[in-house]
Amino acid sequence: MRLVIAEKPSVAQSIAAVLGAKSRHDGYLEGSGYIVSWCFGHLAELADAAVYNADDAKWTLAALPIIPTSFRFIVRSEKQKQFDILRELMRREDVAEVVNACDAGREGELIFRTVYCLAGCSKPILRLWISSMEDDAIRSGFQQLRSGRDYDGLHQSALCRAKADWLVGINATRFFSLTYGRTLNIGRVMSPTLALLVQREAEISAFVAEPFYTVQLDCGFPAATDRMKDRKDADAIANACKGKTVTVKSVERKEKSEKAPALYDLTSLQRDANRVLGYTSQQTLDYLQALYEKKLCTYPRTDSRYLTDDMEGSVPGLVAAAAAVCGMEKPPTICAKQVCSSKKVTDHHAIVPTISAEKVDIASLPLGEREVLKLAARGLLRAVDEPHRYAETVITVDCAGQSFTAKGKTVLAPGWKRYEQEQAEAAPALPVVTENQTLSVSAASVKTGKTTPPKHFTEDTLLAAMENAGKEDMPDDAERKGIGTPATRSGIIEKLVSSGFVERRKSKKVTNLLPTSTGTALITVLPEQLQSPQLTAEWEHRLKEIERGEIAPDSFMDGIAAMLNELVQTYKPIPGAEVLFPSGRGVVGKCPRCGAEVTESHKGFFCENRSCSFVLWKNSRFFTAKKKALTKSLAAALLKNGRAPLKGCYSEKTGKTYDAVVLLEDDGQRTGYKLVFDNGCCAAYGSQAAPPLQEAHSEALL
Repeated sequence: MRLVIAEKPSVAQSIAAVLGAKSRHDGYLEGSGYIVSWCFGHLAELADAAVYNADDAKWTLAALPIIPTSFRFIVRSEKQKQFDILRELMRREDVAEVVNACDAGREGELIFRTVYCLAGCSKPILRLWISSMEDDAIRSGFQQLRSGRDYDGLHQSALCRAKADWLVGINATRFFSLTYGRTLNIGRVMSPTLALLVQREAEISAFVAEPFYTVQLDCGFPAATDRMKDRKDADAIANACKGKTVTVKSVERKEKSEKAPALYDLTSLQRDANRVLGYTSQQTLDYLQALYEKKLCTYPRTDSRYLTDDMEGSVPGLVAAAAAVCGMEKPPTICAKQVCSSKKVTDHHAIVPTISAEKVDIASLPLGEREVLKLAARGLLRAVDEPHRYAETVITVDCAGQSFTAKGKTVLAPGWKRYEQEQAEAAPALPVVTENQTLSVSAASVKTGKTTPPKHFTEDTLLAAMENAGKEDMPDDAERKGIGTPATRSGIIEKLVSSGFVERRKSKKVTNLLPTSTGTALITVLPEQLQSPQLTAEWEHRLKEIERGEIAPDSFMDGIAAMLNELVQTYKPIPGAEVLFPSGRGVVGKCPRCGAEVTESHKGFFCENRSCSFVLWKNSRFFTAKKKALTKSLAAALLKNGRAPLKGCYSEKTGKTYDAVVLLEDDGQRTGYKLVFDNGCCAAYGSQAAPPLQEAHSEALL
C-alpha cells in the first residue's frame, strides 16, 4: 500500500480519481492499493520565540539576537486534526511507502518533509514531480516516481530559507521596533524590495526637468534635427529653413526581423497581466493556480520559458488548444523547435495551456481565470510563430547647412506580432525619394519638450526590478538571480502593502506602487545589509547552491547569524527618529511585554507593536461589574506603576461601595487585575487572554 500526500484537497481528489482511490474516509481516500490524503498548505510552521524560552514572550533588547540551536515546528490547533490523520496513516502497517505529491517546488518539498518528520515517519519516500494536473500527466508521473533522497538538497534549501526568514524577521523586527518605539516588520526579502521603491521615489524627487528643442520640417514627410538645449539656436535654424528647399543626402533601407519572444514563466506572465489586464501579481498567481487545479494550464510557479526537448511532438496539439482558447487562427507555420530546450528547463517547463483547455467552455470560467488563460494561450501562439519582418527606411536631408532625419517602417510579414494584445503604433511609411533629389519645405517649426523623470514603479516594472536586482554582481551561470523567487515575489509585494509600507495609487489607467512615509522612514534607518538587493540576490543564489549540494546549509545559516549579531552589537539609532516615526494616537504608557508604546483607541489601550498581543479592553467585565470605567488616566497609572487607587467600587453582593487598590498582572499571555485592601487581602481577579498554540508531538527539525 502506498500513501500519497498532496498539498491541497482538490489536488488529492484529482490524483485519487486517476489512481482509482474511490472510497471516501475522514481526511483521505482509499482504493486500488493507494491511500490519498492531503495537507492544508503549511500544516506546521516554525514556532515563536517564546516556545524556546518563555522569557522571550516579552520583547527586550537584552535578549537579542534570538538564535535557537535547533528549530522547532508547531501545528496550530485548527490544523491539528488533519495532521493527526496523516500521522496515523503513516503508522499503518500496510503502508510500505509514502509518496510526496505536494507541489513540485521548494515550498512543496518543505510542506511534506515537515509533516513527515513531525510524524516521526521513517518509511521510504517517493517523489511525484509533474507540471500538469491532466490525467495523462498524473499517470506518467506515477510511472516515473523518483526516490525522495534525490530531493534532499531541495528540502535543505527550503529549510534554510524558512529558518533565515524566521531569524531575520524575529530579530530585526524586534530590534528596530524596540529601538524606534513603533512596530516595524522587517523581512529578509521584503526590506530590499521596499528599498527599490524608496530609491526610485528619491530619484523622482531629485529630478530636475530640462527643456530641449528640435526643428521639424515638412518636406512631403516630417524630418527633424537632433535635440538642442538652446532655444535661440533652434529658432535661428527654423527661420533659415522657411521657404527653402532640402537636398536628400542619403536613403538607407534595411530589412530587419524580430524573433518571437520566449514562452511565459511566472514573472513574465505576471508582468504582462499587470500591464495589459491590470491584475496584481498575486491575483495572477491565484488565477493560474486555479487553472492548474482545473487542468487547464501547466504548473504556474516556474522560472523557465522553454519546454523540454521531448515535448516537441506535442507542440502542435498544444498550439491547437491555445488557438481554441483565444478564438484565433493557428500560425501558418508552427516553429516547435524554437520553444524547446531541455538545457534551459530546471524544475518545470514554461506556462502553457493544456490539451484539455481546447474542450473547455471558456465563457464558463470566472473572468480573471478566463483572461489569464487567454494571455497564456497568446504567449504560446506568439512563441511558435515566425519572426516579425519589416523594412526600416532612414532618410537624411540637408537644409541651410543643417542635417534633418526622417524614419519610416513598412511591415513585410507580421509573424508573431499578429498575436500581440497591444499593437504598437507603427512608424509611418516614407515616400520613395532618391539621393540628391530636391524637395520644397512647406513648413518649419520648433518643437519644445522636457526631459522626464524615472517612472513610478508598477507591479510590472517592480517585478522586473526584483528579477534583475544584483544581476550584474552574480556569476553568469547562476540559475537564480534577483530578489525572491517567481513563487514568492507576489507575496512579498502583498505583505509590503498589508504592513503599511507601500500603497497602491491609481493614476489614469496605471496603478503605481508608492512607499508610504513609514516605508521611507524604515529604509532611512535600516543598515545596508538589510536593504541591499545585491545581498539578497546573493542569498537566493546560495540557496540554489545548497539545493545542488555545492555548499553546506550550516555555512549559509552561520552567515545569517553573524549578520544579526553584528547588527545588534554595532547599530546606532538615527537621531531625530521621533520625526521619522510619529505616532498618530495619544500615548498612554509603555507596554509591559515588549516596551513599545501603548496608545488609546475607541475600544481599549493597545500596544503599537502589531506582533505583540497586549491590550487593556475598556469594556472589561472586571471594571463594569464594579460600575467603574477603565479611563485613560487609570490605564496610564497601571502601566506606569502596576497599581492605582480605585474608589467607589460597587459590590454586587452587598450593594454598597468600597475603596481599594487595583493591580495590573501580566504573564506575557494573560492580562488580569487584582484588588487589594489596606490589610493586604485580595478581593477580586479578572483576566483576558489569547488562545495558546498547540504544539505537534515531535519537537524539532534540525
